[in-house]
Amino acid sequence: MISPDTLPITLTENAAKRICKVLQTQTDAKMLRLAVNGGGCSGFQYEFSLVPGPEADDLIIERDGATLAVDVAALDLISGSEVDFIDSLIGASFQVQNPNAKSGCGCGASFSV
Repeated sequence: MISPDTLPITLTENAAKRICKVLQTQTDAKMLRLAVNGGGCSGFQYEFSLVPGPEADDLIIERDGATLAVDVAALDLISGSEVDFIDSLIGASFQVQNPNAKSGCGCGASFSV
């Protein structure tokens, strides 16, 4: 069991608020899930999806009533990261601040290690 004080991924207050807001409009989804897939313009890409529940081996992170499920297969690539929600003039999206990324694309959706 991982202590809440030593979780390998953190969820910002903004991200937690946005997850709760988005889920209010969903009937089947109960949480946001973060996975990492091969591809994108930098080698790996973050994949966010709304899901009814976690996969059997997902790491569950909770904050302020919001739940984020994280694919444990991605932990080597994203451990130490912070998931945030950014709302700016060019758009609004969940973003991962990943200390393991050596480079990334301009939109922040993909990275390399």
